[in-house]
Amino acid sequence: MKFLEYADEEMLAIDLANVLAGQLKSALNHEDRVLFVVPGGSSPGPVFDTLCDATLDWSRVDVMLSDERWVPEVHVRSNTRMIRERLLVGRAAAARFLPLYAKAAHPDDVLAELEANIVPRLPISVLLLGMGADMHTASLFPKGNNIEMAMSDEAPVLVSMETPDQPDIRVSLSAHVLNDAMAKHLLITGKAKRAALDRAQSHTRLEAPICAVLDDMVVHWTA
Repeated sequence: MKFLEYADEEMLAIDLANVLAGQLKSALNHEDRVLFVVPGGSSPGPVFDTLCDATLDWSRVDVMLSDERWVPEVHVRSNTRMIRERLLVGRAAAARFLPLYAKAAHPDDVLAELEANIVPRLPISVLLLGMGADMHTASLFPKGNNIEMAMSDEAPVLVSMETPDQPDIRVSLSAHVLNDAMAKHLLITGKAKRAALDRAQSHTRLEAPICAVLDDMVVHWTA
């Protein structure tokens, strides 16, 4: 794991966007198409605001979320909504988006259908993740009902996840799919999350799911 500290959030966003753009360009030099996986939430928004205008062949980039709430795209808590508003605009509007939501009562009813669009694009070329203060990443929550399956090397590509303290059912890429990414980046801000990352390294993967993806990870942090 490599740890990079930035003076402020603006510098982090600009530098990280440049790094991600450079790695996408490099991957496109060797592959016909590349898969770029990103997190939801508010933290990556400023990164996307810069990255969306990067000069690269976005028409050969497949973009997908690391995880999604099982709500329609128009819902205020939809990660897809944020991605469409802040990343898939400008030059990046030419990218192809791979959804993690389909109209169904429960994700388990359609996971095979969603996976069919993802599997041909694997492995992930460039991965950006976030992390919660509880040491979860994507929707791999320590208290999740399917966390043991999600952390297994034999896990399917996608897993559904329900937790007692989250209002929405989630769908997430499993740990081994995330960890197999060619380039991995973790974006965290604030002292609490840095302390959580330090704490995670003395816990098991089930207690601290972020530990499953830290090998060769580049961490980007600012207070």
